[in-house]
Amino acid sequence: MATDSWALAVDEQEAAAESLSNLHLKEEKIKPDANEDRAAQSLLNKLIRSNLVDNTNQVEVLQRDPNSPLYSVKSFEELRLPQNLIAQSQSGTGKTAAFVLAMLSQVEPANRYPQCLCLSPTYELALQTGKVIEQMGKFYPELKLAYAVRGNKLERGQKISEHIVIGTPGTVLDWCSKLKFIDPKKIKVFVLDEADVMIATQGHQDQSVRIQRMLPRNCQMLLFSATFEDSVWKFAQKVVPDPNIIKLKREEETLDTIKQYYVLCSSRDEKFQALCNIYGAITIAQAMIFCHVSSSSSRRRRVGAELYGRTRKTASWLAAELSKEGHQVALLSGEMVVEQRAAVIERFREGKEKVLVTTNVCARGIDVEQVSVVINFDLPVDKGGNPDNETYLHRIGRTGRFGKRGLAVNMVDSKHSMNILNRIQEHFNKKIERLDTDDLDEIEKIAN
Repeated sequence: MATDSWALAVDEQEAAAESLSNLHLKEEKIKPDANEDRAAQSLLNKLIRSNLVDNTNQVEVLQRDPNSPLYSVKSFEELRLPQNLIAQSQSGTGKTAAFVLAMLSQVEPANRYPQCLCLSPTYELALQTGKVIEQMGKFYPELKLAYAVRGNKLERGQKISEHIVIGTPGTVLDWCSKLKFIDPKKIKVFVLDEADVMIATQGHQDQSVRIQRMLPRNCQMLLFSATFEDSVWKFAQKVVPDPNIIKLKREEETLDTIKQYYVLCSSRDEKFQALCNIYGAITIAQAMIFCHVSSSSSRRRRVGAELYGRTRKTASWLAAELSKEGHQVALLSGEMVVEQRAAVIERFREGKEKVLVTTNVCARGIDVEQVSVVINFDLPVDKGGNPDNETYLHRIGRTGRFGKRGLAVNMVDSKHSMNILNRIQEHFNKKIERLDTDDLDEIEKIAN
């Protein structure tokens, strides 16, 4: 019966994923490969977020003109975006709404030609931004939107009459130069979204710069990015002249509200038994269980498909075993297309499954209030086999949120993993206590 419920849950997840596939126009689903990890993560964040992120992060404003009305801006809501702008903040803080408002405010519906141009790094991200434009512009019936993406074929010599064009750099460049569908000299607002993803995609950086150079000098340039590494900054300087700069200082995740423990085991089966003992002793609303996966595609190539396949088998095995024990389990794997992952996460968020087993770090975007326990079935390591402290922080940071205390349990099965755990302790300067999962009284104490 438990196996039947596991199969039913999988079927429902696939059905939910099928409903999300309608996002695509003329494209088949695209399985994210190693070069699309950042784009896939960004798309996943957009699919699973229904609300803006609630945070108290400080806004850092770097103004070229202290007399500018933007000089004292403290939130995206205060933006009026009258000038060139470079803006950085995490996913879910309202960047898309900010630049969509800028475009909508500049459109003159009587002029039947493109006036605003928005670049996205992938087909899927372009469609997501287009959905936002359509939603925000639904009370603007004269507004027309065109997608400059692969598969959207137009007759040669045709002119675009839509007011806003959103697309990927390669197709937009063709529409502006080779095919002459768009007159770039008439563009009033140019938006480059997801700049950090853009520069990670081969060819997009040069194509974006070429498009920018075709635009009139008085065109308003807006660049948005979730991160702000040096490479993003150098790219931004090429695309946005004389900008105002707004950066959201990232609030450091804290381990202060999370109780951390480790369990000594000698095998995979012992890990599973320890997990069952924990579930048998304390009440867990929802839990996330992380199995090891390499933190980069280069690691995956280096160690070969054997290790990666073994990791997937471990996750599938664990999910199946938990299901046999009567748990409602969801499995999140990097082998899934993005829409399938989003469907799994949404079901978990709705409480349809109580345990989420995941083989990757794509669960960074999940903020589920009911998650009270995080289990590291395998400790996170980087491509060199060293502790991946950032991933550890993101993993156990899934609990201890919303003002509640959280619980993190780490499974240690070798001298190497014990060494990894010790180095994680040193890095965060936080003691991780040993937990004896054969002692039910001891397990019950950690829940208090």
